[in-house]
Amino acid sequence: MRISEADILILPGLGSSGAGHWQRRWAERFSTGRLVEQDQWDRPVLADWVARLHQDIMLATRPVVLIAHSLGCSALVHTAQNIKDAKVRGAFLVSPPDLENEDVIAELPHQVRTFRNVPRDPLPFPSLLVASTNDRYVSVEKAVDMSTAWGSELHLAGESGHINVESGHGPWPEGLLMFTRLMQRLRA
Repeated sequence: MRISEADILILPGLGSSGAGHWQRRWAERFSTGRLVEQDQWDRPVLADWVARLHQDIMLATRPVVLIAHSLGCSALVHTAQNIKDAKVRGAFLVSPPDLENEDVIAELPHQVRTFRNVPRDPLPFPSLLVASTNDRYVSVEKAVDMSTAWGSELHLAGESGHINVESGHGPWPEGLLMFTRLMQRLRA
C-alpha cells in the first residue's frame, strides 16, 4: 500500500509530540497524514483518548494506518478492542511504555494510571513494534512480551532511548524506512 492511499493517523504520547519530534515531521511530510489531537495532553484520560482515536478512524475516508508513540501505543491497543471493521490496515508502534511497572508509573502523572491494564489480545491488523534496548519506560523483555501478545513484528532499534527528540530522534530516517517496509506489506 502506498502512503498516499491511506489516511495516516499519528498518535503522540504524553505531552504530544513537540517541534522537531519525528511524529510531527512525518505528519507534515505525508500528504495524507495528521496528528490525532487530544484535549488533555498533560493530564490524559484513557476514555477521552480512545474516543477521539475511534472518532478519527470512523471519519477517515480511506484505509487507515496508525503510527503511535509511547502512551499513544497504549491508547491504540485499548481502542483496537473496539474496532470491528477492517478500515484499519496496520499500525506502527514505537516505544510503548510498561504501565504495569511501578517504577515507570512513578515517573508519570497520576492520570496515566487510567491507561493501565493494556489488553493483551492480538491486534486485528498487522503491526510492527519498535523498541529500544535502553528505554527507561520499557525493558526489552517487556517489549518482547507486548509484541508477542499483540501479534506484532518486533524490531529492536539498539540503544535509542525513548525514540524521541531528547534521545536524538528528530527526523528519524531509520524509522521512516521501517514504516515504509510495513506499508509495503499492507493491502489497500
